[in-house]
Amino acid sequence: MNTIPKTAFEFLKDLKKNNHRDWMQEHKKRYQSNEKELKAFYAAVVDRLNEEDEIEKTKVFRINRDIRFSKDKTPYNVHRSVSFSRAGAHRRGGYYLRLEPGNSQMAGGFFGPEPKDLLRIRKEFEMDDQEIREILSNAEFQKAFGGFNTDYQVKTAPKGFSKEHPAIDLIKNKSFFVTKSFTDKEVFSEGFLDNLTYHYRLLRPYFDYMSDVLTTDLNGVSLLK
Repeated sequence: MNTIPKTAFEFLKDLKKNNHRDWMQEHKKRYQSNEKELKAFYAAVVDRLNEEDEIEKTKVFRINRDIRFSKDKTPYNVHRSVSFSRAGAHRRGGYYLRLEPGNSQMAGGFFGPEPKDLLRIRKEFEMDDQEIREILSNAEFQKAFGGFNTDYQVKTAPKGFSKEHPAIDLIKNKSFFVTKSFTDKEVFSEGFLDNLTYHYRLLRPYFDYMSDVLTTDLNGVSLLK
């Protein structure tokens, strides 16, 4: 399936108004029908991505919320989310899609990288930030994403880095990803798959650069066996 059915959002809107288990049980078949259609769309996304990349895994996030440590005890997410993981140790970065009435978006990059990778990225930017700035300042990239999401940063500078460093605006990030929002009209349009994969494609130079960084040491020697 190359389009998102409007019924998917109609279900999520109704769920938001009736976010409890009894309602979900009563509408289980409706939920399952929507999931089937959405998974068909995800498969179409994978097919498109595989034209220029290689996707190893599609992860559809559960609709059930983890409410153990949350003040909000509503049991279900009112959005549907999926991620597409690239194959192989030499391919880094991941693609993400969130579908929610009035709040749909795609994202891509590195969300909460493990400490070793985070340090390697920061050290690279400390040593030379020219290449990453060229990627981020590309006209198409800028128009689509602006720059890195800055919601996840240390306040001044990470331990071992100078807050006066010219690249501190990049170094203090704890995640390195970009986002693009879509209106409901865009999500339901015939061209949404094209629009989505166009924005995923814009990430490739960034992914190629970061893959090189994360698979080499600071001397450029490969870490892959």
